Amino acid sequence: MDTNKITLAVMAAGMGSRFGGLKQIEPIGPNGEIIIDYSVYDAKKAGFDKIVFIIKKEIEKEFREMTGKHIEKMIDVDYAFQEIDKVPEGFHVPESRKKPWGTGHAILCARDRIKTPFAVINADDYYGSFAYQTMAEHLKSSSKEYAMVGFLLKNTLTENGTVARGICEAENGYLKTITERTKIQDSKYTEDGEHWVPLPEDSIASMNLWGFDTSIFHYLEEGFSQFCEEKGTEEKSEFFLPSVVDQLIQSGEKRVRVLSTPEKWYGVTYRQDMEMVKQAMIKLTEEGRYHGI
Repeated sequence: MDTNKITLAVMAAGMGSRFGGLKQIEPIGPNGEIIIDYSVYDAKKAGFDKIVFIIKKEIEKEFREMTGKHIEKMIDVDYAFQEIDKVPEGFHVPESRKKPWGTGHAILCARDRIKTPFAVINADDYYGSFAYQTMAEHLKSSSKEYAMVGFLLKNTLTENGTVARGICEAENGYLKTITERTKIQDSKYTEDGEHWVPLPEDSIASMNLWGFDTSIFHYLEEGFSQFCEEKGTEEKSEFFLPSVVDQLIQSGEKRVRVLSTPEKWYGVTYRQDMEMVKQAMIKLTEEGRYHGI
């Protein structure tokens, strides 16, 4: 494994059900840039050598036309396809299953395309240049430890609805626990839609910006097989990447370094978020951060 090279895996298979369309290719920059353009710009500047887009086969043509061709001029690009029928041998996908299997499955689908230490991001999240710099430094350090960039919870919320976040507890710079909270709003979360539990604004939130070496694929394969046995018949169950990481931490098999960032996250979870993100990108461009993007 070439530790001098590092890869960025971009999870872009979700169709954006809450947003209402293919939000990954919605223009948000002053010159028609999309969020992925900013991510690739920051990643390349930080030292990433290759981008692997994880998409649905059905959006390949549109995605390549709108995004891939442009980015292929900047950096080495490859594609992996997250499809519902990519499951363990002997497991039969329920006919009612329409939803992708989740973030853990997405990364597993890119196994044949990633041969170096790599970072994982969501296609529709803006993480800021500092996050890529600190992650690139970790991946190039030849460390066998996994890593996660942690944001302050207050820097990851939207005013337009609930969000899903991995709420983390760290100890001495390492991740101790991560709990997936799928409905957070105003620094409170709910599990039943009625009772809300406060969360500290400075809680560490995972935005799915992870750093791994290729050993993670072994754990994902094992975990997904177990998931299919236990929850594969549930119509909307998901195989979450953070859940696999949490299991590795609790078993003592892996340590995960928490890399913090002071920057604000921007993302388009809901269509109403679009204007705020556009204004933020205009401001960052005017400040000179994205000159020549």
